[in-house]
Amino acid sequence: MSFTFERLLPTPAQIREEYPLPAHFAALKQERDREIADIITGKSDRFLMIIGPCSADNEDSVCDYVNRLAALSDRVKDKVMLVPRIYTNKPRTTGDGYKGIASQPDPRKKEDFLQGLIAVRRMHLRAIQESGLTAADEMLYPENWGYVEDVLSYVAIGARSVEDQQHRLTVSGFDVASGMKNPTSGDFSVMLNSVYAAQQPHSFIYRGYEVSTSGNPLAHTVLRGSVSKNGNSTPNYHYEDLNRLWEMYQERDLRNPACIIDSNHNNSGKKYEQQVRIVKEVLHSRRLNADIRSLVKGVMIESYIEPGCQKIGEGIYGKSITDPCLGWEASERLIYDVAELL
Repeated sequence: MSFTFERLLPTPAQIREEYPLPAHFAALKQERDREIADIITGKSDRFLMIIGPCSADNEDSVCDYVNRLAALSDRVKDKVMLVPRIYTNKPRTTGDGYKGIASQPDPRKKEDFLQGLIAVRRMHLRAIQESGLTAADEMLYPENWGYVEDVLSYVAIGARSVEDQQHRLTVSGFDVASGMKNPTSGDFSVMLNSVYAAQQPHSFIYRGYEVSTSGNPLAHTVLRGSVSKNGNSTPNYHYEDLNRLWEMYQERDLRNPACIIDSNHNNSGKKYEQQVRIVKEVLHSRRLNADIRSLVKGVMIESYIEPGCQKIGEGIYGKSITDPCLGWEASERLIYDVAELL
């Protein structure tokens, strides 16, 4: 065999038992889950802003950022619900590079998956306990869901994962809102097929068990732009794109039509400062068309304390070591602007 089994890792139940979520914070999470569900289903007209670093590489700076969000949350909560991005796994197109704190608790050192699982758990727990905000994370590895299932209020399925059967089936067992991104090709049909699959009940093998799920009615679409055959970024957040997505939703038997706009990645061509303009254009489209307003429930924004990005080892506090992010000052201003424009 070409596999070398290095060591047996603790089960999700063992990690959760060692690093438990206190009961009063579990109740807080349930309330935030319900608030997000009400937005996705249309019971609430609040707007979701899923905002934070491209990758959560450092516990201190990430929790600092989330605490700043919490201070803003009370001021805009009537119109906007803030959900911090604490993304602990980083997908890599070629497989090279930093893969997130779950793999490398210290980006300057080699992989340590045991300490990575602990670091993920500790970061999420600290963020909740200090800020009162439960977070979003990307499910890059379905078998790792159990390590964070009791602390997350939103799960994203990335462009490279959305066509994978195991991701789709695993989401069907979630009880939190789950955003299925369009694939890098930009195909809306693939994305909507993923939503359909996630909303259905399934039986399958998961972590050595035969399991069955009831389907996730909160599975929805996320538009993140696409890559052309020539390697160029093609945005898909414009009015015409949103109108077409609404029409395609009406042609399918899907529950709770909903879409989140990812303002970075191929929608911005990774020009992070363009996120401000993109978010405001999306809000303008919502004002012009009642169907689009009904469909578009929020935005995703890559944001950190310092703008841009840095190389691993530069040591700039609160600056992304992966994709460039909007800085805190611009992010704070954008949150207030969104609240005023809604």
